[in-house]
Amino acid sequence: MIERTRISRLLHGYRDQPPVDMDRLCLTLMQLSQLIVDIPEIAEVDINPLLVDEKGVLALDARIGIAVAKDGMRRLAIRPYPEELEESVTLGDGRKALVRPIRPEDEAEHYAFLSKLSSEDIRFRFFGQVGPLPHSQMARLTQIDFDREMAFIATAASPDGKPETLGVVRTITDPDNERCEFAIVIRSDLKGRGLGRTMLEKMIRYSRGRGTAAMIGQVMGENRTMLSLAERLGFSRKFIEDASAVEVTLDLRGSGKFGD
Repeated sequence: MIERTRISRLLHGYRDQPPVDMDRLCLTLMQLSQLIVDIPEIAEVDINPLLVDEKGVLALDARIGIAVAKDGMRRLAIRPYPEELEESVTLGDGRKALVRPIRPEDEAEHYAFLSKLSSEDIRFRFFGQVGPLPHSQMARLTQIDFDREMAFIATAASPDGKPETLGVVRTITDPDNERCEFAIVIRSDLKGRGLGRTMLEKMIRYSRGRGTAAMIGQVMGENRTMLSLAERLGFSRKFIEDASAVEVTLDLRGSGKFGD
């Protein structure tokens, strides 16, 4: 959006002027968007001038107009971040983690998360080896439409106090809300602590709550850990011969195999 403006090329620096702090400018726009989402009574916002340089962003003057709120969240073209789905959990080793929907600003940490996956876990997740993901593809994973898909990540404080991503589970639902396809991956050094089951159970509850009929996923036949977890959670199996994979299905409307 910024790049489409006439002033964008000046933001990258010119002559003796250094480039502006583009990350801080983007964050300011996202925070402004969140303000409008959180306070439906806001009808208009005028910030003039908004100064941005290599040191950050500063609003010198602002005016906000308010009015009676209209239709709650229905006034928004895209469903906002569902903060109500955040949940604190305790891992098997006693470590505290926050399981929450993914946000666009998680992109940088998502790169770090993928770098900590073993080659086997990458192959199990993507059905093959993949190189570093470009920004366009990583943005697709972190900037999602909450009406059609969901991604929960688990985060916790690292030894240096910064948040780090421990695992992610995601689903994409068909337009009729009949089926959702899921995928899950946990950081390779954190397996065996119950995080995978905790996250998949949360996604099952979420999908069942929105009325989806079935949850389906494809698992490589070698991934016995995932197949075992799916079986414990009530998924049925069907071998896909051409793909050397197993399709696991959970009927979210009750017990038993989907379609019975």
